[in-house]
Amino acid sequence: MELKSFIIPAIDLKEGRVVRLMRGDFGKLKDYGLKPEDVAKAFDDAGFKRLHVVDLEGSLEGRLKNLESIRKIRKAFSGQVQVGGGVRSLEVCRSLFQEGIDLFVVGTVAIKEPEVFKAMVEEFPQRVILSVDARAGKVAVGGWKEETSLSPQELALRYEPLPIWGYLYTNIERDGSLEGVDVSIYESFKKLVKKPLIASGGVSSLEDLKRLYGVVDGVVVGKAIYEGRIKI
Repeated sequence: MELKSFIIPAIDLKEGRVVRLMRGDFGKLKDYGLKPEDVAKAFDDAGFKRLHVVDLEGSLEGRLKNLESIRKIRKAFSGQVQVGGGVRSLEVCRSLFQEGIDLFVVGTVAIKEPEVFKAMVEEFPQRVILSVDARAGKVAVGGWKEETSLSPQELALRYEPLPIWGYLYTNIERDGSLEGVDVSIYESFKKLVKKPLIASGGVSSLEDLKRLYGVVDGVVVGKAIYEGRIKI
């Protein structure tokens, strides 16, 4: 696999601006002063094949808040675009689909409203990525503010029979920390599922990417790119 197909750069949005959080904490936010469409164009020019876009306010409020920025990103990037954060209804999926978004990253609904999640997958087979966001071995939802009693493996096995695209597993404890990746959690998760797995959380260097290569099918990289640790 080509490295620029393996790496999925992240654009996290708040009030139409490109930012990064530390472990999902809105109190530890860094604003890079960049326009989302300019960042998307740079990633496109560099040859990346897919973008990971997160509507951070949407993840808290349960509805899209940065649709205009998402629209601009879609126009600027020629590859696949996956969007998460506030994707909690069929209407939102339809809206994103009409905007040309390829994949929908969904987590909270899968736990809180399983029938809605199943309806999403039924209407958009192979386009829904199940977001598995874990802290201390338990899945968190609602913008990572609410912990559940489910393990990542239990959540995955619940939906493995459905025609989802695959999984995005975020290690919340390392997200935005540049502390390096914990490969073992992805290795154990991958043994249980057959569908593709994208890793997220803690990537700090090319060495981390090498460690994940062959274990997962893709890796979301955000802060390491913005801080110059990984040159695009």
